[in-house]
Amino acid sequence: MPDITVRPNACIIAPFLLLACAAAFAAEPVARVRITFDRAGETAAQAQGLADVAANRIISVDDPARIASISKLVMTIGVMRLVEQGKLHLDADVSKQLGWTLRNPAFPDRPITLRMLLSHTSSLTDAAGYWNVPLGSSTRILTDAPKAWDAEHSPGTYFRYTNLNFPLVAQLMERATGERFDLLMQRLVMKPLQLDACFSWSGCSDTAIRHAVVLYDAEGVAEKDDLHGVRPDCPVIAIEGESCDLARYKAGTNGALFSPQGGLRISVRDLAKIGRLLLNDGTLDGVRILKPTSVRMMTTPVWTWNGSNGEIGEDDEPNRGGFFCGYGLATQHLASGDGKHCRDDLFGDGRKRIGHSGNAYGLLSGLWIDREHGTGVAYFATGVANDSSGKHSAFSAVEEQGAAGW
Repeated sequence: MPDITVRPNACIIAPFLLLACAAAFAAEPVARVRITFDRAGETAAQAQGLADVAANRIISVDDPARIASISKLVMTIGVMRLVEQGKLHLDADVSKQLGWTLRNPAFPDRPITLRMLLSHTSSLTDAAGYWNVPLGSSTRILTDAPKAWDAEHSPGTYFRYTNLNFPLVAQLMERATGERFDLLMQRLVMKPLQLDACFSWSGCSDTAIRHAVVLYDAEGVAEKDDLHGVRPDCPVIAIEGESCDLARYKAGTNGALFSPQGGLRISVRDLAKIGRLLLNDGTLDGVRILKPTSVRMMTTPVWTWNGSNGEIGEDDEPNRGGFFCGYGLATQHLASGDGKHCRDDLFGDGRKRIGHSGNAYGLLSGLWIDREHGTGVAYFATGVANDSSGKHSAFSAVEEQGAAGW
């Protein structure tokens, strides 16, 4: 059995003191959880703070949170299953499967592939948006905008972290199968791995809804998933005044609908299962989900920074930079940089690790595996600032603590 430590946050107090306590959240996370694991199972677990301040509910490692960009890694497990089945192809022009031509207007003769989308080398940007496509609309309202494209770099030549890539990947998955993305991910990933996880709360159990982690910003203000134990009436963006009837949605028209780039709700305990799946070359507790060759494709760098071939931070996060230095198929590679411009050694020990970070709505998260040593860690914290306050990396101090423990 793993070593389990539960430490209440000092703010687990009487309701009339909650407002005063909220002011202290800027100094420490509202909540944080962490699990370490190896190929056989969990090795230690930590949980501290509140999943819901108003309800005074203590967090646990089984409580699901909107895990942000780790969603990209998890959805790519589903992508690779479809690649194995011959329904998707990493290096084919995606235009035929989309049913319309996807091209950078500055490079009209350069095809864009699934591999480029998964590795952020497609030449798309987030300047036109990536999540703001309501039910009844098409992602083409984004990709048809000139500002959605990097006019200076040809597809396949330059890394720019771009969330919009992944709604397009979700759309390709829908076009390949005829299934809606949220339901498809349940079939391909969640149910085979026995995860109580879902995109945009579609497919999660009532128990998961009751234990949803509220996301707070660094000032303690609730930003997301303040559900009060009630399933959302509409899990997607709907146009004001129009119906949220998902039966009218046609698969393959709006890959942004269920927020594939960041909308996965999952517990740290289930996130650790994803890490063990990758450590075990595609199997989890005797159940094979991916072939070893698929895991190797996911975890092999497609892009490595050479000083001029990509952006090593995020365009919309000016306080963070220098932590994207190697990237595979929706997998971030650590300790692959020079330690100066590329400060991507989150753990500070020089060991190569693979996984993904996440940040959104006051949450910071990470899933990292060390394939050579057969170990890994999964964590998230809420109510924290998204900055580069770490001692030995471009990550935040909270993320360094998530990596090493607290």
